[in-house]
Amino acid sequence: MHKFQRVCVFCASSPGTDPEITDATIELGKLLVERDIELVYGGGAVGLMGLIADTVMSRGGRVTGIIPTDLFDDEVGHESLTALEKVDSMHTRKALMYEMSDAFIALPGGFGTLDELAETLTWNQLGIMAKPVGVLNINGFWQPLLDQFDTMVKRTILKPSNRQTLLAEQCPAALLDALANHSNSHNPKWIRA
Repeated sequence: MHKFQRVCVFCASSPGTDPEITDATIELGKLLVERDIELVYGGGAVGLMGLIADTVMSRGGRVTGIIPTDLFDDEVGHESLTALEKVDSMHTRKALMYEMSDAFIALPGGFGTLDELAETLTWNQLGIMAKPVGVLNINGFWQPLLDQFDTMVKRTILKPSNRQTLLAEQCPAALLDALANHSNSHNPKWIRA
């Protein structure tokens, strides 16, 4: 079992309308503090991003936000974190999030969350890093994407071993436990006949 010092959470800058997503976001924040895990995230003060950061901070936990300067200047940046890194681009933001974190969780989100999740999986697939990645599949939010990945395996576009690097759970505690017990190994994406 791995003991994480920092977990990166990808999530929406909007709150959404599903109270179960809100509740699970708060629960994950509480669990990070209980398990003495620092939150690394996109540095936003709004939506699910702001909610998880505020939850962790209000319970005495540590939060590092990483945000492009332009977004911070547009007043969506969180000003009350343990640490805030302002960077020059979204690419730099993602690279620093990946470098700083021991594991990754995607909560429900939009294009930005999907981009962060996909790049993390790609980096694992290419052997750039080998860190556990999971989605919190609240009310089946990620199920269509998980089904698509399974279709990619069935059509031999994605190796089964690479598909298995993405974990999915419906409960924050179960996902943290699964990530802690998971070992990623480099599985080159190319399938040889």
